[in-house]
Amino acid sequence: MTPATTGDRVTWFSERLDEARIRLARPNALVSLALLGLVTGILAGGVIVLFRLLVAGAQKSLLPGGTTEAFESLDFGGRIIFPVVAALLLAAMFRWFSQGIHVLGIAHVLERMDRHQGRIRLRAFLLQFFGTALAIIGGHSVGREGPLVFLGAASGSLLGTRLMLPHNVIRTLVACGSAAGIAASFNTPLAGVIFALEVVMMEYTVSSFIPVILAAVSATALSNAVFGDFPAFTLPSVHLGSLWDLIPVLALGVVAGMVSAAFIQSVQSVTTRTKRAPIEARLVIAGILVGGFGCFVPQVMGIGYDSVSIALHGGYAVPFLLILLVAKLLATSCCIGLGVPGGTIGPTLFIGAMLGAIFGELAAWLPFTPENQVGLFALLGMGAMMAGSLQAPLAALTAMLELTDNSEIILPGMLVVVISGLTASEVFGKESQFLTMLRANGLNVESDPVSQALRRIGVASLMDRRLVQVGKDIARDRAEELVRLQQRFLLISLERSVQVLMPMSDLSSFLESSVVGELDENIDLMEIPARRLQAATIGLQANLQEASSILDREGIEALVVKRRTRSGIHRVYGALTSEMVEGAYRS
Repeated sequence: MTPATTGDRVTWFSERLDEARIRLARPNALVSLALLGLVTGILAGGVIVLFRLLVAGAQKSLLPGGTTEAFESLDFGGRIIFPVVAALLLAAMFRWFSQGIHVLGIAHVLERMDRHQGRIRLRAFLLQFFGTALAIIGGHSVGREGPLVFLGAASGSLLGTRLMLPHNVIRTLVACGSAAGIAASFNTPLAGVIFALEVVMMEYTVSSFIPVILAAVSATALSNAVFGDFPAFTLPSVHLGSLWDLIPVLALGVVAGMVSAAFIQSVQSVTTRTKRAPIEARLVIAGILVGGFGCFVPQVMGIGYDSVSIALHGGYAVPFLLILLVAKLLATSCCIGLGVPGGTIGPTLFIGAMLGAIFGELAAWLPFTPENQVGLFALLGMGAMMAGSLQAPLAALTAMLELTDNSEIILPGMLVVVISGLTASEVFGKESQFLTMLRANGLNVESDPVSQALRRIGVASLMDRRLVQVGKDIARDRAEELVRLQQRFLLISLERSVQVLMPMSDLSSFLESSVVGELDENIDLMEIPARRLQAATIGLQANLQEASSILDREGIEALVVKRRTRSGIHRVYGALTSEMVEGAYRS
């Protein structure tokens, strides 16, 4: 039936949207999640394309030769002016827009997933977009991939928040956007999927896997339509000469783990020692330091993928490779530790390429290693550093496989990422760069299987909608009528917004046990023998992890699911008890 009036049509449409949100709250709403993942991928891909066009266009206009990353062509004055001016602009931006934002990038995504159910603010999105663009254009030693992951995640989060979707769905859309960020940046859709599930979601489930895949594919397709279907790096032909090559590969994994631990510690040390200083002062200091590094080693300015390509083809001698490795590690530690809004994935790949190229050059002197293996070892060094610094071994291995399109990389790749990851985490006790940044800023992320399971389910999918709102006193005829309607709960509203949930079965038992003629016309529901559960309010968007936290914190036994409508009225949708929540993760 079509609603007659405009008001009726608005109400009808609102009710249909609410029903759709309730269906999405279920963990198995795969078709709807798949469509949302596709939309998120397109949206995130568009944001990423705009970001890359902005940075590339600005660099081509400002740098000599009309090319990107041409910081080596600047004179000494230019190498200082670029990062310092960018730092001054960043300081002005942060002064007005960074209130309440402690970190950006992937670390911020993890913090919002842990504490805010994936909800990311528009202000943080704008700060990351324009702040990172300024930093990269100005030659700061930061990467773009971490910010692109953030921008993709924020795109999914803002979409879900705008549509008032359940929090379990918003979390999935954040993972979709994160996958789109990696996929569209490197042209590696599978690595984007694995990274989102391994690092952001920290779990693998079918309900998240399908929409994340679609997001990565759609974002990659959009990026390829604009920039072309080209790999992020031009790689030489790589192959494993013999099993003897695994000996230097094993050594590379150990050393990469050590360098990863040093990189993490360096960023952590700078962060903890300078975090109390004003952000404006820290950014200006970062600009001066980068200018100093750039005067002597301009290759460390910017993202540095041009230098990575040269290293992959054996274009640098071992001493200069070592200089680039150390300079990039120190310059990036200063930038990230001092608060420059950039990422660490790009610098991690730069450091790994230099380290791997050193091993490739040295391995050529071994009697059992064939020549021209610099490209292979440089690529393995990139994967090893990614596994050690980011603690994302599967994403690192997948990225290497997609970049080379060569199955021969799998065996040495598996060995090097495992050894590097274990060396950094078990020998040196280091967590991922992202978690370390959070802890250095006084934040913490905890994840356990129970919480993960509860976060996948929205309260709307579990709540019991057989609920009737009544006052403290109810007429006997009305009570008998409610019992016949076979509702499950009575929601009793008391003074001072106190809510009590009473099982309808208890009212039914009271009516059946009462002697006819002795029962008053009005029944005081707070006086009859019955179970009365103290109840708090929870939003329709919440998930079961939020419900469990409220139940534990308030020491209550039930929750009433409500949502504030546009007219300001709180609409009641259903009820949830502690037994229902416990049964959800035990089943």
